[in-house]
Amino acid sequence: MPAALTGRYVAVVGPADTATAEQLSAATEVGRLLAEAGATVLTGGLGGVMWAAAAGAREAGGTAIGLLPGTDRADGSPEHAFLLPTGLGELRNGLLLRAADAVVAVGCSWGTLSEIALARRTGVPLVLVDPWDLPADVGPTAPDAAAAVATATRLLAG
Repeated sequence: MPAALTGRYVAVVGPADTATAEQLSAATEVGRLLAEAGATVLTGGLGGVMWAAAAGAREAGGTAIGLLPGTDRADGSPEHAFLLPTGLGELRNGLLLRAADAVVAVGCSWGTLSEIALARRTGVPLVLVDPWDLPADVGPTAPDAAAAVATATRLLAG
């Protein structure tokens, strides 16, 4: 039986420098579960939640692709299988969202908030884990990584 998310690209977004230990743990688990379900994990390519999601995907034998804000691959987290320098700065958040079939946001920061808003605005399925206090219509909130991946899978199935 094929994995539920084979051929799907799921972005995992969240804070880089301010991620808590709990958020890093959740992001690692999200990355691992997404990879086990057959998804390719997309991130912003840097540290924090991005690093943790890529590490989880790698641990499960999956693929993580990082879309970097700058022009130097050396700035990216080595847990990613592929690092793509965009030279777009924060504008790469829009590219990341448009390349994703779904988004899992773990934690929040100002950059993450822009990604959440872009997902909401463009209709990309969105699941939140440990978000800031946001409007009720932003999307489903999951209590943990397993529930987040299950919800993303359900949203992608239609």
